[in-house]
Order: sequence, then C-alpha cells, then structure tokens
Amino acid sequence: MITAVDLFCGCGGLSLGFQKGGIDVLAAMDNWTAALNVYRENFDHPTIQQDLKDEKVAIERIQKIAPDMIIGGSPCQDFSSAGKRDITNGKAALTYHFANIVCEVKPTWFVMENVQRITKSHVLTEIVEQFASNDYGLSAVVLDASFCNTPQTRSRFFLIGQINGKHNALVSLFKANLAAKPMTIRDYLGDTLNLQYYYRHPRSYARRGIFSIDEPSPTIRGVNRPIPPNYQLHSGDPDNIDLKTLRPLSTLERSYLQTFPESFKFFGTKTDLEQMIGNAVPVNMAEFVASVIVKYINGIREPVLFDEDTFVLPNNALHRLVG
Repeated sequence: MITAVDLFCGCGGLSLGFQKGGIDVLAAMDNWTAALNVYRENFDHPTIQQDLKDEKVAIERIQKIAPDMIIGGSPCQDFSSAGKRDITNGKAALTYHFANIVCEVKPTWFVMENVQRITKSHVLTEIVEQFASNDYGLSAVVLDASFCNTPQTRSRFFLIGQINGKHNALVSLFKANLAAKPMTIRDYLGDTLNLQYYYRHPRSYARRGIFSIDEPSPTIRGVNRPIPPNYQLHSGDPDNIDLKTLRPLSTLERSYLQTFPESFKFFGTKTDLEQMIGNAVPVNMAEFVASVIVKYINGIREPVLFDEDTFVLPNNALHRLVG
C-alpha cells in the first residue's frame, strides 16, 4: 500500500479521505493546537505539532518516516475569494515551504490542494517550475466537489506530482471518474436534517442566503452566522419563505456536508470548530482524488488530454471537463 504524510493536516479531512481511498497515512503535521487535538482523537498514527516554516526540522522528521507520498493543503486565505487575496501577507509563503519540503524529501508522489484562485498566482508558476526541475511529472485539475460524491459546490485545485512521471498523465483519468451530475444534500443525507430550506450567510447581501436541500450546498466557509432580523429576501431566494422558521445549519450539520462521518469526534470552541471544518478538504473529495491516483498506480489509464511533455495548467476548457 502507498504510504503518506499529511502536512497542514488540520482536523483531518484530507487524511481521512486518503485513507478511505487506499492510501496508508503514517503521520500528520500542523501547528494549530485546536485542530491537532481533534485530529489525535480520530486517528491512531502519530500527529506532530510542527511549524512547517522550519523546513529543516520538518524535513528531518519526514525523512525518518520515509513516506511514498506527501499530501497537504497549505492555508489558502491569501488566494481565497473569501479572504483579502494578499499573497504578500504571509500565508502564501507556506505554499513555498510545502514545495521546498517535497523537493528535498523527494517522495515518489505528492498531492497539493488549494483554492482555484491559486491558478492566477505567480506562486503557482514558481513552484511548478521548481517541481518540474526536480523531475516531477505534474497533473493539475480544478474539481467541483459536487461531482466528487460531496453535496457541496466547492471548487478546489489539486496538483499531483510523480517523480520521473509524465506531465498531464492523470487528467483524463480524473475526468473519466467524475459523477454525471452534481450531488445534492438530499442525495447524500436524505431527510435527516429535518428541513427543506436553510440560511447560509452570504458574503454580501447582493447574493442570496437561502438554499434548498435539493441542490448542492454552497461552499462551507469558516464562518456560520444566524439569519439577521432585517434580512431582505433576495431575487434568487426561493418564493414563499417564512423567515421566522429559517435557521442556519449547525456546526455538526456543516461537518456532514464536508462529508465527515457522524462518528468523527469534534470538540473545542465554536469559533475553532467552524474554522477547522470550513478549512477542511471534504472527506469524500479527498477520497475521490486518492482513488484516482491509486487506479493510476494500479495500471488503469485513459487517453491523455494533453501533450505529456509540456505541463498544462487548468484553463477554462479543462474546468468544464473536470467539473
């Protein structure tokens, strides 16, 4: 079985999904105590509190574990549409640290996750050049979680590298394994939420805030607010809604939309829990990514979509192909 170490592991969405997808996660690292406490309660392997800016110590620890694969989603606030998108304020540098660690350890595989907006950043251009110069064949996809067994519209970028591999080798296999239609909340949870409509606080009141379980959830974010007493119905909201009966989803309900199982143990302050759940890679989305990689390792192939000698970042056409 392929083994992995998870960097920036948070509370464990990526780890749990990769385990379900056939990857043996040997250890995890992060520097956020609240998330690590939750992670430790749900996994048996070593969980290491480590500032990944200290590359030397991190590299030494990973080398002792000797994984086949390094996975991780460095903090994305500097690239995210929900943040200030300032790639000079510190978080974006963690993406460089991830690349530096991978290129020093040189596992056979790596998987890097981030928000779609990283495709417009010079940070990605620079680390792609770094990975390629260290003999990694690269495949990049932007996936919509709702086509990956997840009841949530959540676009995420994945960069997959294989040492001495071909560029773009996995892209067509990702395309071939996507669901034919997006998954709704009802598809996934049935009627267990005991509601038809719920409130999700919009980033601005120019957007709707009321959603149905008969559609995918919008992206689960790190904030979860009650409906304001002065909320005005948006043109995109469903008709004939009684706002007095409307509520936001609870913290645990939001974890279910991130496809954490009911058995997953969450504890801590509401603020920490909302943030760690919102930051997590949806478990089923991670499982989808891992399962495609495992299929490729096991010899399952699809005709490649692009030249394997020239790395291709996802463009608008590829976005349509992969969700």
